[in-house]
Amino acid sequence: MYTGEKLLIANRGEIAVRILRTAQEIGLATLTIYTPSDALAPHAILADEAVALPLASGQSEFRAYCDSAVILSICKNHSVTLLHPGYGFLSENEEFARMVLDNGITWLGPSPDVIKTMGIKHQARQIAEKAGIPIVPGSRGLVMDKEEAIVIAHQVGFPVILKATAGGGGMGLVVCHDEQGLAQAFSHTSQYAKTLFQDSGLFIEHYFPVAHHIEIQIFGDGRGDVVHMGERECSIQRRHQKIIEESPSPFCLAHPELRTALINDAMKLGQLIQYGSAGTVEFIVDDISTKHYFLEMNTRVQVEHPVTEAIYDIDIIQMMIDFGLAQNKSELFPLQQHRLLSNAQHVVEARIYSENPHDSFKPCSGVLQHVDLSYGNLVPAWLRVDHWISTGTVLTQHFDPLLCKLIVTGSSRTEALDRMTKVLASVQIQGPPNNLDYLSQIISSADFQEGKTTTDFLKNFAYIPHAFTVLSPGLETTVQDLPGRLIGLGVPASGPMDPLAFRLANVLVGNAQEVEALESVIIAGMDLALHFHVKAIIAVTGKEVIVEVNDIAHDMWAAIEVPQNAILRLRDKKDASPGFRNYLAIRGGFPQIPKYLGSKATSIKFGGYQGRQLMMCDHIAIGNTNTSTLALPRRLPQDMIPIYPKQWQIYVLNGPHNDQEFVTSAEKIFSITWTISETSNRQGIRLESSEKIPWTRANGGDGGSHPSNILDNGYALGTVNINGDTPVILTNEGPDMGGYVCLCTVVMGNLWKLGQLSAGDTIKFVPTTWDDARKISNILEDWINNVESSLSSHCVPKMLTAFTPEHNVWDLDPKLFTIFPTSTWSHKPKFDFRQAGDSAILVDCGPMHLDLAMRAYIHSFELEAMKKGSTGIERFSPCIRSTMCHYNPKLISQKDLLSILIEAAHALPNSVTDLNFPGRHFTFPVVLNDRWCHDAILQYMKTTRNKAIYLPSNVDYLAQNNGLGSAQIALQKIVQSDHLVLGVGFYLACPFTVPIDPRCRLVGQKMNPSRTYTPRGAVGLAGLVSAIYPVESPGGYQLYGRTLPSWQTWGRGNDFSMDQPWLLQPFDQIHFEVVTEEEYTKLEQSFDAGQYLFKMENCTFSMKEYAAFIKSVEAETILFRNKQAEAVLQQEQKKDGLVSLAAPLSAMIWKVLVNPGAIIQHEDEILFILEAMKTQIPVKAGKQHVGHVIRALGKGIQEGGQVNVGDDLLFLE
Repeated sequence: MYTGEKLLIANRGEIAVRILRTAQEIGLATLTIYTPSDALAPHAILADEAVALPLASGQSEFRAYCDSAVILSICKNHSVTLLHPGYGFLSENEEFARMVLDNGITWLGPSPDVIKTMGIKHQARQIAEKAGIPIVPGSRGLVMDKEEAIVIAHQVGFPVILKATAGGGGMGLVVCHDEQGLAQAFSHTSQYAKTLFQDSGLFIEHYFPVAHHIEIQIFGDGRGDVVHMGERECSIQRRHQKIIEESPSPFCLAHPELRTALINDAMKLGQLIQYGSAGTVEFIVDDISTKHYFLEMNTRVQVEHPVTEAIYDIDIIQMMIDFGLAQNKSELFPLQQHRLLSNAQHVVEARIYSENPHDSFKPCSGVLQHVDLSYGNLVPAWLRVDHWISTGTVLTQHFDPLLCKLIVTGSSRTEALDRMTKVLASVQIQGPPNNLDYLSQIISSADFQEGKTTTDFLKNFAYIPHAFTVLSPGLETTVQDLPGRLIGLGVPASGPMDPLAFRLANVLVGNAQEVEALESVIIAGMDLALHFHVKAIIAVTGKEVIVEVNDIAHDMWAAIEVPQNAILRLRDKKDASPGFRNYLAIRGGFPQIPKYLGSKATSIKFGGYQGRQLMMCDHIAIGNTNTSTLALPRRLPQDMIPIYPKQWQIYVLNGPHNDQEFVTSAEKIFSITWTISETSNRQGIRLESSEKIPWTRANGGDGGSHPSNILDNGYALGTVNINGDTPVILTNEGPDMGGYVCLCTVVMGNLWKLGQLSAGDTIKFVPTTWDDARKISNILEDWINNVESSLSSHCVPKMLTAFTPEHNVWDLDPKLFTIFPTSTWSHKPKFDFRQAGDSAILVDCGPMHLDLAMRAYIHSFELEAMKKGSTGIERFSPCIRSTMCHYNPKLISQKDLLSILIEAAHALPNSVTDLNFPGRHFTFPVVLNDRWCHDAILQYMKTTRNKAIYLPSNVDYLAQNNGLGSAQIALQKIVQSDHLVLGVGFYLACPFTVPIDPRCRLVGQKMNPSRTYTPRGAVGLAGLVSAIYPVESPGGYQLYGRTLPSWQTWGRGNDFSMDQPWLLQPFDQIHFEVVTEEEYTKLEQSFDAGQYLFKMENCTFSMKEYAAFIKSVEAETILFRNKQAEAVLQQEQKKDGLVSLAAPLSAMIWKVLVNPGAIIQHEDEILFILEAMKTQIPVKAGKQHVGHVIRALGKGIQEGGQVNVGDDLLFLE
């Protein structure tokens, strides 16, 4: 029956999905249309075909769905034979319906003449009157001006309702209670109607304040025969729009004669106008007299049509399709078979909107962070859910905020309402505010339970949300919890920067210490102000600020009862004591904020509320508001409140890299007084000093060109990471691996101090031992727990015991143990076990070179360590030649863990040649040298740095840096070899890869400073390692292409899940398949929709086969590397188009023998004389610099000055 037909659905959202469902069930081909924000919506994904609607300049997305000419053009171009308009948009547009029919396409709805006649409301009244149906007392036709309106209003009696004759959907309606209100509303309503419906006509009806809205579903054959499908009561309305519908009508059940009269009148109207297809006749029924009056007719499918379908066990959409096909063939539609009887059940529908019922039902856009529309494991037969949403759906401001409809069937109204109550409590839609709780309170109200509600019910319905509204968001206010996310893989830990103040705030309000709370920065002019709609108990801790409730000051570090409808304000205090962050705990936490990867903590673009800082007008639900369950007062004694100084002393453990392999003086980091930079944030605390770290090495070897570079390894939370010459304490949002040395790590018991460091504060790092670090933590932990138990038992807490480590450990070696090659260990590499704070040990394997054999040893080592004993081991973070073992020091000591790790290393085979590593072989599409990366580099040049050897083209730089003839050759090299995944981490499971073929391993430096923007899926290279950027982010790798990311935030697609939104793991392999930009754009859209399937097959990485391959290409590899090394040397000497001459060692400058403008005459020309250790060292020009012009001396180069190894002495043209 449907062969050769193609249906275009001229709609979106849940109704488009609903129509698609029927079409797919009956085997009807479908085509949908979509705008940019709907590109990933299910109606665009589920259809057989989907076509993007073009947007004219300045055109709204809503208007695009109403562009008749464009939609008709799509129909013609795609051989569409049927068109279903759904509801809204063009569904009751007579001109569009006529255009569709005139072009030979079947319109699934009534005839254009009927649409026109019944769409003009005042004309519809006249037709209803002609059919003998009572109409609401009002104007006979359109009202021309406000004077006429007032006259008619007095005739029919106030209150009256002013209606747009072309209106619908509850829009264009204004209730007026007196002359003044009518006069004021007339002009505005007319203009609004003109804008919304392209028709300014208005008419007037008497308004029944206590009435029922009851409608009859009909279906006609277009020839005068009509059937009815019972009534629906829709009296629960906000803004004249329905939110709850049910059938049978409770009012009709009490007045059965009314139901008969309504059905008869609806049938008469349908027969008179020879109605065809589905339609609804709406009536207003006076609650007192039970008289009914014709209201309007909707010549389309209704939002609430599922109610009727459930009652009569029919499919109205299929009926409309079948009727349209019969009409097209001039066949009589077999209406008789649809004269069905009700199944004697009761059905209730609730519409779920993304709106704030407490704020005049304001629509709310944003991301749906968690959606679960199931009811237990299996959806029961009595529950139907019509929707278009899922976790990760983005709601825009362009469209109606309807999210879904819950339709519940019961054998009685009591059973149906009981089921609906349970479903509303079970359904989870977490993100922007919605009306789930509002609907629950309506359903459970006595009036609704008794079936006594009328159209004015919601006007007097008192709804109080268990929530607060943000009036002023402060600075960087986010939701945080403990312990945050501890899964590693580059997923930030998040959580509070100051866990001490955070935990104490929760203790004060009676929460568990880990419960989510707010972290905020309060500065002058940026208050944090919250309007509490219910009573709450709160506590504020952290930096000294002014705390006010309804302008009355309250103490910090104490539980405060906030009355209902009160405003809490935190504001800056002049001359306050030092500190930086504040914590606001609320009893009961935030139950409607979902967990992401096990935590509610806010990170960058996920977690917390909307994955961001709080903003004005955010509406956050709170938990237990029963203030009587917590005895007050409840406060921390004044002498126990933490003191935040301006000069900080922070205990650290030395390492992992603070030894002479990397720095000439391990004591230097501890002797410097560091100043906190203004550029510090939750990712890292940046430190400033005029003194520099004294490097041992001239460069980072395979890790990069700067001596701070190393081959990527894991990072511990709180480690002092040296980025170039700038120390950064890596904090809660920082990376968990990377390519820079880390000199020392803050002990766990001092991590809280990092949250209170303010710009301009100074700190000194004080090294301590692991045992003393644990004492610091244990003392603090015991004190917090004592405060909690003491407050609960109304006792005074004990004072925090002061503890000062006695040991002088400046010379403490960060290497805990080293296994050197011996006669029995002859083929095994050296293993270094390095201290990385009091909860991690860094294990290095072999020299600082990229060698896949070392990676194989690391992988085997991890497996062996887990065999030896995993108690206390939380995770490993493997990289190229190392792995970071994170452990819980409460469960295992450093000493015991070290023994396990050493034993595991000793158990490794003497050679990895016979080892095989299972993995998966993926094919990734890639666009090489793409426009998106070009744009990122162009933005970098405009905003950050406009000259560098890697600018303006990263790809050209890679070609030159590797001695290759052209960018094209460089790109061919990169994709010629499959890449092996060596590690997954840094940020959001970013994969670090290297070409398996050593002849394809290009090398490049990192961009300095890093970019502020990198497109998602960008592929870049630094050192010898490539990475695929998982999301838009800063970055410093040299960009050479763009592929699909291996991270899917919302777990869409068969390759991902919400519990594992990352794809790759170590020893997976990647083959890059080159595609065009146009092909990539389509693949990216499919990926974002969860429809893309990566080409994948299981594979094994054989070390024996790899070794044989390496041997077979050894000669070619040596040639390539020699040529590469020569090119790298030349490139490293270039500085913004100039060549630099670097200091060969750290020394004093004794003599400067050249001046800018001079030309180098011969290779043995002495340019500088340096002095170190009472020895004079001449610096000669070298053969490669002969004939070059000296343009400038390096920064600070002068006689008597100091230089470090690698510093620029001069620049040559």
